[in-house]
Amino acid sequence: MLHFIEGGVCAAQGFRAAGVHAGVKTHAAWKKDVALILSDVDCAAAAVFTKNVVKAAPVRVDIAHLFDGKARAIIANSGNANACAPDGEANAERMCAAAAKAVGCQPEDVLVSSTGVIGQRINVEAIEACVPELYAALERSSDASDAAAHAIMTTDTVKKEAAVEAAVGGKTVRLGGIAKGSGMIHPNMGTMLCFLTTDCAISSEMIKTALLETARVSFNRISVDGDTSTNDTCCVLANGLAGNAVIAEKGPDYDAFLDALKTLCTQLAREMAADGEGARHLITCTVQGAKNEESAETISKSVISSTLTKAAIFGSDANWGRVLCAMGYSGEAFDPDKVDVHFASKAGDIQVCAQGRGLAFDEDLARKILMEPEIEINISMQEGTGLCTCWGCDITYDYIKINGDYRT
Repeated sequence: MLHFIEGGVCAAQGFRAAGVHAGVKTHAAWKKDVALILSDVDCAAAAVFTKNVVKAAPVRVDIAHLFDGKARAIIANSGNANACAPDGEANAERMCAAAAKAVGCQPEDVLVSSTGVIGQRINVEAIEACVPELYAALERSSDASDAAAHAIMTTDTVKKEAAVEAAVGGKTVRLGGIAKGSGMIHPNMGTMLCFLTTDCAISSEMIKTALLETARVSFNRISVDGDTSTNDTCCVLANGLAGNAVIAEKGPDYDAFLDALKTLCTQLAREMAADGEGARHLITCTVQGAKNEESAETISKSVISSTLTKAAIFGSDANWGRVLCAMGYSGEAFDPDKVDVHFASKAGDIQVCAQGRGLAFDEDLARKILMEPEIEINISMQEGTGLCTCWGCDITYDYIKINGDYRT
C-alpha cells in the first residue's frame, strides 16, 4: 500500500511545523527564513552530514546533540550558513536554547541547521526574537509544512516536499519530508538540508541504519555542479505514534519501513537535481550490466557530473561521445566495445551508440527527445549484473549569473 500522500513533514501523526520571516534575509523582507518542526513527544533521531572537512557550526552542534539518539524539535534558517563565522557554535546553541524554551524541552533535544552565505555572523538576535511567533504559528497542516519548506529555501526556485504512507507491522505508517538544495550539490551529500518525520516506532539504532542505507541510494546519487557544502544535513525524527511494534532489528517490518524511506528520499533527491541552479532539464542516468553496483554507481555519477555532457543536454545535442568520455575517466575499468547508449524521454527513445561505435540516427527525433524537461541516458555495458541510477541536471547560462554575485 506504499503511496504518496499530502502533508509533507506534518503528514505523520504528532508533528507540527511553521515558517516565518525573522530578518536573516535582510534583502528580502517578505521571504520566510526560519522554520520550526516539532513532535508532540520525544523521538528516536538520526542524521547524516557533509563529508566536507570544513563543517558549519550547526553540523558540529547536531553531532553532539544526537549523541543519545534522541530529539524533539528542529529549528532551521536560510540566508546565513553560520559556517566559518564569528561565534558560530555559540549562536547555533542559542538557536537551540530559544526553541527549547518555547516548546518546553532541553536544548540538547533540539537540532539546528542553517544555509546561506558562508563567513558572516548570523543575526541570532533576530532569530531569538521571532521564536515566540514561530511557536505560535505551529500547525498540523500541509500549509504549515509548506511554510517550513519555503523558509529553508535559498536559490531554490521551488519547494521540495513529499510524504508517503505504508503498512508496517500491520499499522499505517506515514513519513514526510521537506528539503532544500539547488546549487553546490555533488554526491556524498550536496548543499542540502532535508528534514524527515515519521510516526513509525523504530529504535535510534535502526533509524540510523535506515537513514544511512537510504542516503547512499538517494541523496548520494545526485549532482548539480560538483561542489559539496559545509552545511549538508539530513535528519529524521521518529515519534512512534503509529503504534506499530518497535522496530529494533532487521526483518520484514524494517524492510517495509526502509522501502518507504527510500521512496520518499529518492523523490526529494530528484526534486533537488531537477531544480539545479538555472537548470532546464533533469538528467536521469541509468547504468546496467556493469561489473557490480559500485562500478555502475561510479560510472553513472561520472556521466551526470560531466560538464560537457550537461552542456550538450542544455543544447539538446545528442553528443553521445561525451557520455563515453565521462565513463572513460570515471576510474572504472571496462570494455568500451561493449557499451550501448540510448537517449530517452516522453518524446521517445533513440539508440545513438552500439558496441562503442556511433550509429546513424534521426537527429531531428534526437533533438525532440532532448528538449523534454526530463532526459534519460541509458547505458548498457554487458560486463555483469551491476545496476545504478543517478540524477543530475544540465548547465545553463543562468548558473553563472546566479553564482557570480551570490554573496553581493
